[in-house]
Amino acid sequence: SVSRASPNLTFVPACLPPDPVEVEELQHFVSNSKRLFVMTGAGISTESGIPDYRSEGVGLYARTDRRPVQHAEFVRSAAARQRYWARNFVGWPQFSSHQPNKAHLVLRDWEKLGKLHWLVTQNVDALHTKAGSQRMTELHGCTHRVFCLACGDRILRSELQEHFEALNPTWKAEALGVAPDGDVFLTDEQVRSFQVPACQKCGGILKPDVTFFGDTVSQEKVRFVHQRLAESDSMLVAGSSMQVYSGYRFALAAREKKLPIAVLNIGPTRLDHFASLKLNSRCGELLPLIV
Repeated sequence: SVSRASPNLTFVPACLPPDPVEVEELQHFVSNSKRLFVMTGAGISTESGIPDYRSEGVGLYARTDRRPVQHAEFVRSAAARQRYWARNFVGWPQFSSHQPNKAHLVLRDWEKLGKLHWLVTQNVDALHTKAGSQRMTELHGCTHRVFCLACGDRILRSELQEHFEALNPTWKAEALGVAPDGDVFLTDEQVRSFQVPACQKCGGILKPDVTFFGDTVSQEKVRFVHQRLAESDSMLVAGSSMQVYSGYRFALAAREKKLPIAVLNIGPTRLDHFASLKLNSRCGELLPLIV
């Protein structure tokens, strides 16, 4: 079921309501597109109550000095994995309960109507999947899946939660704040006694099926997305500053192909100097106005 409640604006930067002229410009852009390629970022999910990293005043980097876990540290350090999974265990019930907002639903509807050729999301929150999008690539994976670094076996994150509960029947910790990727803030003292399960098939290290900072997206996935972009005639970026190169490269490819590019994001992006259209509005407020 999809929540129809009012948007959660706790982690959404302040912005003006959509300008009617801008609405008309985006309507014209979408109407002229026959095979629209859409890329979404964390800014599309903030209205579902999930914070992002970079938004002015409300993003993780603005609110704290915390930084996300690095791939090399997670792989190398048992203590880093213990810290990550303890925080993730506490945050998971809330994070997994978040529901799509109006922007996710609009993109699903565009797909059904044949307006949207392919959707690429940089998010790992599964909200596009919950909304019903199918012509989609999760560029950085999804926190709702877990895999073993040794044997590759995959399980659902919800199943791992049960393993955590069985291993830690008396462990309790109160969250001190929420972070973008489903974890929460805990003290080192709280984390110290948390038990982390190994892969049930081979005893290997379990990792969320996401691309951590410092890791790279597989070449196979990159090639696949480039193929979908090559089939497209325009690109819309929604809710992303495009600071991460793994997503930005596709905007550069679209520019090389001379595709028109529209950007819908609160605040500046790396595309502003070459986008055909830049809109400074909430995704969930502007996209539903496009028919």
